[in-house]
Amino acid sequence: QVQLVESGGGMVQPGGSLTLSCAVSASLSRPWVMQWYRQAPGKQRQTVASIFSTGPTNYADSVQDRFTISRDDAYNTMYLQMNRLKPEDTAVYYCRAYEFVGATEYWGQGTQVTVSS
Repeated sequence: QVQLVESGGGMVQPGGSLTLSCAVSASLSRPWVMQWYRQAPGKQRQTVASIFSTGPTNYADSVQDRFTISRDDAYNTMYLQMNRLKPEDTAVYYCRAYEFVGATEYWGQGTQVTVSS
């Protein structure tokens, strides 16, 4: 069973930076996509960024040019580098992995990001 564990959340001032990590306990079956989602209080969970096993990435308009998704295959870890953070980025951030063959998904437990002065 694949497990995902997020880390790196915390509190930061507007304009600051944070890097989230998502450690994957086992190799995923290709092809796959890994994603960061976030959910703010009273709002629906939304996709923030995605990275595919073949390489492409994409981002929500609200984080384009501020956030960068990446992966380190040697350490089975996905990252989300967040720059120029805004108060509206405050949310619980979740990582998700989806294996297309078998349509299997895995979720992490979430990590809180708070952007406030």
